[in-house]
Amino acid sequence: MTLEPPCCHPDDPHPRWLRLRNFVRALRFPTRWAVIEFIGEGKRSTKEIREHLKNEGEELTRSGLYYHLSELKNADIIEVAGYLEEGGGAPEKVWKLKTKKIIIDLLEMEEESDRVVE
Repeated sequence: MTLEPPCCHPDDPHPRWLRLRNFVRALRFPTRWAVIEFIGEGKRSTKEIREHLKNEGEELTRSGLYYHLSELKNADIIEVAGYLEEGGGAPEKVWKLKTKKIIIDLLEMEEESDRVVE
């Protein structure tokens, strides 16, 4: 059984804590920060992201990259902007930054104190 801080318990009446927890989870890896920075420059395909990370010295498997992308997507930090169809395979996802700024007021308990600027 995993114990979580009271602020982050799934039954917490303040769902903003759940959103904050998702942000923290999504942002805890340097790889994801590199993805955010790269996508922040403009829309990028999965292949472009993987090549960029490789050029930065980060070798990721395809499934490893998709794991990081899905964590960022689940936290509403990035989103699918479209698809590229090349050859006869599955279309390739094109990603864009969804959230550019996260503002957190740790002292204010009102729902409006935490804002996400998209």
